Amino acid sequence: MIRASLDKQPHEVAAMFDDVADRYDLTNDVLSFGQDRLWRRAVERAVAAVPGERVLDLAAGTGTSSEPFQAAGATVVPCDFSLGMLQAGKRSRADLAFVAGDATRLPFADASFDAVTISFGLRNVHDPDSGLSEMLRVTRPGGRMVLCEFSHPTWAPLRTMYLEYLMRALPSVARRVASNPDAYVYLAESISVWPDQRGMAERLRRTGWSGVRWRNLSGGIVALHYAVRPTALDT
Repeated sequence: MIRASLDKQPHEVAAMFDDVADRYDLTNDVLSFGQDRLWRRAVERAVAAVPGERVLDLAAGTGTSSEPFQAAGATVVPCDFSLGMLQAGKRSRADLAFVAGDATRLPFADASFDAVTISFGLRNVHDPDSGLSEMLRVTRPGGRMVLCEFSHPTWAPLRTMYLEYLMRALPSVARRVASNPDAYVYLAESISVWPDQRGMAERLRRTGWSGVRWRNLSGGIVALHYAVRPTALDT
């Protein structure tokens, strides 16, 4: 079994997700107390895909997050760097066009998507800023990006309880339901050191995104950031 370290060597992270692929969706549902379904619906509404659009779903894993975009009539490309995740997704969702790809070197042409989204994956990218720049590159001018990621609860008592759950309860629960419990220790640690909502917004602006805004989900446990690739008129 593999547990990645916080310096996020790509081969370690990919191998870790390969280990948990078969039970990944079930484990997430259990560990989030079903909140992951609400978060996915919030992403779906924020992306607001329409027929004829092309949507890139990064860190798509087994494709659970990609299905709503296809149902909306968009052409969705689920992309992930874990071959284990892609294989698990292909077994259950053969109609999705899964693509293997590294977020820091995306295998797509410039300006080839109307929307790009990534949920709970940017933390696991070796160089998050390079990942954000690559997302900008493959998004058409005026196109949009939706980032869903764990963040910092805004209410102090909730923040205290949440951190206690992350560092103590989550690993214990993971040992009962996950195929690689150590992977969830890494995930808990990576969440605890991730930027807060304002810090993430500034990171997006530094990498060239405009119109950055966010809203909190589940009291700030998760934040949904929205941004737009500037057009020539914006520069």
